Amino acid sequence: MASTSKPVLYTYFRSSCSWRVRIALAFKGIAYDQVPVNLIQGGGQQHADSFKALNPMKQVPALSIDGITISQSLAIIQYLDETRPGPRLLPEDSKKRAQVRMISDHITSGIQPLQNLHVLQKLGDEKLQWAQYFIISGFQGDNGRPVPGATSVQRCEQVQGRPGTIPHH
Repeated sequence: MASTSKPVLYTYFRSSCSWRVRIALAFKGIAYDQVPVNLIQGGGQQHADSFKALNPMKQVPALSIDGITISQSLAIIQYLDETRPGPRLLPEDSKKRAQVRMISDHITSGIQPLQNLHVLQKLGDEKLQWAQYFIISGFQGDNGRPVPGATSVQRCEQVQGRPGTIPHH
């Protein structure tokens, strides 16, 4: 059951994980409040005791909603899809839904963690080459061919059955 109070999203403007949640909230038309958590300033506000009490993993995003706080972007997105009306974030068809989850897990487990600020700060001057290598190789299999279904935003739209719903810039 959806709560009447606005959800609160703890976020960082450059976090791709936070972006995923903001996109899902906007797509479903859910009004929410934002609390910025600067991951750089002062050694990172995510290390403050007040934020650690909210999210012991010390990561963004975190969403306080319905009396609970959820971390991890995919868990948040799935919760929103299961508890809020409006356009579905995942397709009705179970095979298409599995394909969307496969692509999402591939990004959040195989590509994105290697782009985290914590990892990139350890690399120094080589961080751009590191990031590019793992993004490109992450979307290709061992044989250099694209991972099935993970080739483009347009492919994600095809799986969802809603071409043109994701703005291209």
